[in-house]
Amino acid sequence: MISLNDIVQKNDLQMKYSKHEAKDFARENMTGIWAAALNPFKDDMSFDEVAFRRNIRHWIDDLKIQGLFIAGKQGEFFSMSIEERKRNFEIAVDECNDKAGVIVSVSDQNMNTALELSHHAQNCGADYIVLHAPVLSFVQERGEVLFQYYKRFCDELDIGIAMWSHPDSGYVMQPEECARIAQLPNIVAIKYSVPRHMYVKLTKLVGNKIHVSTSSEHEWLENIIELNWKLYLCSSPPYQIQTSRDQRMNEYTQLAFDGKTQAARNVFESLNPVRKAMQRSRPADKPTAFGKYWQELLGQTGGRVRPPMLELSNTEKETVRREFESCGLCL
Repeated sequence: MISLNDIVQKNDLQMKYSKHEAKDFARENMTGIWAAALNPFKDDMSFDEVAFRRNIRHWIDDLKIQGLFIAGKQGEFFSMSIEERKRNFEIAVDECNDKAGVIVSVSDQNMNTALELSHHAQNCGADYIVLHAPVLSFVQERGEVLFQYYKRFCDELDIGIAMWSHPDSGYVMQPEECARIAQLPNIVAIKYSVPRHMYVKLTKLVGNKIHVSTSSEHEWLENIIELNWKLYLCSSPPYQIQTSRDQRMNEYTQLAFDGKTQAARNVFESLNPVRKAMQRSRPADKPTAFGKYWQELLGQTGGRVRPPMLELSNTEKETVRREFESCGLCL
């Protein structure tokens, strides 16, 4: 087992880019399909490191996923201690070992905590960090606040930084606000969970300065074709709608990248039964437990969810299992 000191020493010697090279590095290397990792917890609610490593090996060795998004909302970071989050980073870096990219969420409402996690990510060898827009209570004009927020991280760090805007903040960042922040030297991407017209506008504003992406798999193909996107950042479909024998998301993505639009659409549409099965069986109040149980059905380790997330009932599990068995995935 590689110790944290070994990991830190190894990656400090192998810094892949400087602050001012971050954009070029990400443009070249932060591409393809990236997946947001769910974290498996044991029955005693401890983090199952062995299972997490095993999942990662399957995701990158068998499913050929090109990068992992670690300790995000789907990973239930809000239920984890700072030390658990740091360990989450370290394991991902260790297991990916340059076979896949690693972006880690340092998001936290406490700015000092987010900065502490950011420095740890940079020191332990993560490729990039992602930083959620903060909750800004009572703030009516957010542009300058957001710019100074992201600038503080850019000033302190060399690592490439992805913005992250989602209605969970109580607002969404406007395209013009994002475009201004994108001028900072080590801003390399944005996970932009907004209506399509907003991310289309931002894509036009920033050109190829940074990657613009959104987590919706069902929008990914058209965004490759119409917006020339190169990065899916990201959610869990890359390892939930694919198996070692059935990699249609990888297939339609590569076909689209190669300009074979109709062939890509044909493969994309063949996954509609899988998407509909997931949609029909996913309880609206239990998305994380659903995702983990679907993983279990695929032979991965899903594990328990931590409070305040809710577990599936036996009846709900039976509904999911029936839909899974009839969805058409090749196991």
